[in-house]
Amino acid sequence: MAQEIKRISPSIHRKPSPSNMEKGKVTYCTDLEKSVIISNFERRGWVQVGPEDEWNFYWSFTQNCRNIFSIESGYRMNDNQMINHFPNHYELSRKDLLVKNIKRYRKELEREGNPLAEKTDLVLPSGQVVSRYLHLDFIPVTYVLPADYNMFVEEYRKSPQSTWIMKPCGKSQGAGIFLINKLSKLKKWSREAKTPFHPQLSNKESYVISRYIDNPLLIGGKKFDLRLYVLVTSFRPLKAYLFRHGFCRFCTVKYDTSVTELDNMYVHLTNVSVQKHGGDYNSLHGGKMSIQNFRFYLEGTRGRAVTEKLFADMQWLIVHSLKAVAPVMANDRHCFECYGYDIIIDNTLKPWLVEVNASPSLQSTTHNDRILKYKLIDNIFSVVVPPDGIPDARWNKIPTTEALGDFDLLIDEDLMEKEDMNTRFCKFQRVKQ
Repeated sequence: MAQEIKRISPSIHRKPSPSNMEKGKVTYCTDLEKSVIISNFERRGWVQVGPEDEWNFYWSFTQNCRNIFSIESGYRMNDNQMINHFPNHYELSRKDLLVKNIKRYRKELEREGNPLAEKTDLVLPSGQVVSRYLHLDFIPVTYVLPADYNMFVEEYRKSPQSTWIMKPCGKSQGAGIFLINKLSKLKKWSREAKTPFHPQLSNKESYVISRYIDNPLLIGGKKFDLRLYVLVTSFRPLKAYLFRHGFCRFCTVKYDTSVTELDNMYVHLTNVSVQKHGGDYNSLHGGKMSIQNFRFYLEGTRGRAVTEKLFADMQWLIVHSLKAVAPVMANDRHCFECYGYDIIIDNTLKPWLVEVNASPSLQSTTHNDRILKYKLIDNIFSVVVPPDGIPDARWNKIPTTEALGDFDLLIDEDLMEKEDMNTRFCKFQRVKQ
């Protein structure tokens, strides 16, 4: 999400004094002056301060979070401080690092002989047979340019005339994205770009190029993707929750695979930041459909069983993307993060992970949007803050059922380990008897 970064000096951060906490006064600061955030803080009776003041809870921009955790700042948070990002959140949200981490995760499982890394042969339209992961094939074939240029060319030649989508790694909201279906178009772009890339150069802006999902599931003839919200309170052990109220984001123009529409982003990109500039954009519903209505639609057109499988597959995809980054994530106990997952479903009802956002937009485009995002923030606070309502990094991060609100538990490795220990203990008792 495009945001104006408030530059703050790490040296001016101060820790909350014990006297404030004794008075029961909880302070917060935020870089994002959105009513869905401010009103949630105010409802709890928390007092707003600036980032240079004594704060307990900081809803920050990603850059300011990185400043706080940087070695240069020398800043150390105390037990009564929490912040809404992990220091290196970008391991999941930066497109090239996400791909790198998932590829590494699959290779590690493969080396261990884990059945999750099982492969199967797939026949391409060209008739060529390629090997794909059977259970972990949830990101399209992707390469990072310029580093993987030669590997991309080799893959492209297996299926000439296939369509690929190119995205700059460090941008969002659809900026700089384009589609290609000929290698010559990529070479032409490289020559004309202000910062042309070459396989030998690594200091230019990097891009990811992915096989385009050209058989998306359509509703009303239009392409859409899903935005799902995932709250992570810990990476080691992994604890994550899925918000029930995601939504579909639709293109304003009917899907068309013809070459003449290859450059029409209103056909191919679902980002609201792109679609709202189109002549067919409907500001009443914002080009969105609730996840509940989508589920009803699928159950009515495809049946309940395949609908349940799709939703289970999406949860599988999310959990394993988190597991892929968990070993490299700086798991600071003061941190939590709400990620925005973008998923495309193809016409075989297979979900594909497109990207993950560390700062999903809290801009409300419709009345329903505002209600959803207010509830999202409210539920996040209830999950990450201890039952007494005072931020505390020491607590065990096990929310009550009531505190979860509209979040469903995706994975809790701590809980799984305890259940496994209990099962082993029960078996041991039975053996003794």
